[in-house]
Amino acid sequence: MAKDERNTYTIQNDASLGEVKIADEVVAIIAALAATEVEGVASMAGNITNEVIGKLGIKNLSKGVKVDVLEGVVTVSLALNLKYNYNIMDVTGKVQEKVKNAVENMTGLEVADVNIKVAGVEMEKQD
Repeated sequence: MAKDERNTYTIQNDASLGEVKIADEVVAIIAALAATEVEGVASMAGNITNEVIGKLGIKNLSKGVKVDVLEGVVTVSLALNLKYNYNIMDVTGKVQEKVKNAVENMTGLEVADVNIKVAGVEMEKQD
């Protein structure tokens, strides 16, 4: 059963209906999907690109994301590859806002920090 043991967090506990728990990997996938939707983000660092995700599934999407949850407050750390010719401050600011909103809206957890490490810059492919 060790394979099924993950860090889980209770997001709802209603005595009449039961308990809802969420795995930290789910929070990481939500954060990664939100980050890669921002224009100027090429991919998660050390991860497959968005075009390949649809073909292979999202199982490895959470690479490059670290999630820490303490008493219902989330800290997300992302490692990103950005596209060349985009303003790093603009792109990372949009990523922080989008990740914060996505995680809070989908899980009900409070996001304290979204930390970003720019791991690389991808150039456009020349044919």
